[in-house]
Amino acid sequence: MKNSVLSGLCYSSCLAFAIASLPGHASENGAPTTPMGVFEFGTGFMPPATPTGTFATRAAYYSTDKVVDGHGDKIPGQDFSLDVFSISAVYLNMTDEEILGAKYGYSAILPFLNMNADLSVSVPGVGVVFEDNADLFRQGDMQIIPLILQWNLAPNLAMNTQLQIQLPTGDYDKDRLVSPGLNHWVISPNYGVSYISDSGYEVSSNFQLDISSENPDTHYTNGVEYRHEFGIGKHTGPWTVGMGGYFYRQLTDDEGPGVVDGNKGTVTALGPALSYFSPGKPAVWLHAYKEFDAENRAEGYNLALRIAMSF
Repeated sequence: MKNSVLSGLCYSSCLAFAIASLPGHASENGAPTTPMGVFEFGTGFMPPATPTGTFATRAAYYSTDKVVDGHGDKIPGQDFSLDVFSISAVYLNMTDEEILGAKYGYSAILPFLNMNADLSVSVPGVGVVFEDNADLFRQGDMQIIPLILQWNLAPNLAMNTQLQIQLPTGDYDKDRLVSPGLNHWVISPNYGVSYISDSGYEVSSNFQLDISSENPDTHYTNGVEYRHEFGIGKHTGPWTVGMGGYFYRQLTDDEGPGVVDGNKGTVTALGPALSYFSPGKPAVWLHAYKEFDAENRAEGYNLALRIAMSF
C-alpha cells in the first residue's frame, strides 16, 4: 500500500547533490541522478599538474516544500518538505601526459548526505491517507572520473571534456521515503568551456548528459537527462562576481512501474555567484540559486560552497 500511494499520488524524493548537490529530477521518485549546481565560473579550466594533486570539498544545501506535476502545478493534497545538506570529499589529479593534444587527468568524489523529509497525502472528504518521514545521515553514491582531457587554447580560453561514472555505493532502501543512494549506475559525459575577455568579463558553460541503468530493486530506468550549467561575471582582482544557474531537461521517457506520460522533468535555476582565485591560495566558489519553471519534480533553493587547493 505504501509504494502504491507514493507512486500514484506524489513524486517525492531524495533530492540531493554534490557533490553532491542536490536538487531532484523527475526520474525515479524525483530523485537526482547526478548533482546540479556544480559548475559556474572557471568551468573550462582544470588545475595544472602538481606533485600531489588537488584536494577539494563541496558543501551544498537544497531545500524545497513544493513538488509539481507535468503542468508545473503543485500536486493537490500533498504536503511535502525536504532539506538536504551534503558534504563531499574530492580528489583531482591533472598530469603532464597528453591525449589528442590535451592534458590528461582523473578524479574521484565521495559524498555524504544529511536528509530530512516529511510527506503527507490528503484526499478531500477523507483526510490524511498517508504519512511518512525520514531523518538520516548516510554515504551517497561515489563518482569516479577516469578521463579528463584539458585543452588550454589561450590564456583566456580553455575547454575540457570528462567521462564520469556514478557507482551505486550509497545507502539505499526502496521502502524509505528518501535515500542518499540511487541503486543504479550512471554514465555522464560532459563538456566545459570558459572565455575571459580582455576587459575581465567571463562566460562559462558546462553541458552534461546522464545515462542511467535500471534499478534492479524496482525495475525502473530513468530517461536520458540533459543539463546546461553556466556562469556570467566580471573579474575584479582575484574575485569574480556575477550570476549563475542551470537549465535541466529530461530528453527521453522513464521506463518502469508507475510511469505516467514518460514522467519527463524540467527545471531552471538562477542566482548570484561569486568566486575567488589567487595562485598559491585556496580557490573558493559560492552560489545561491532559486529554481523555477519546474515540471514533474521538486522546485526549491540550491546553495553551494566549494573550496579547492593544489599541492
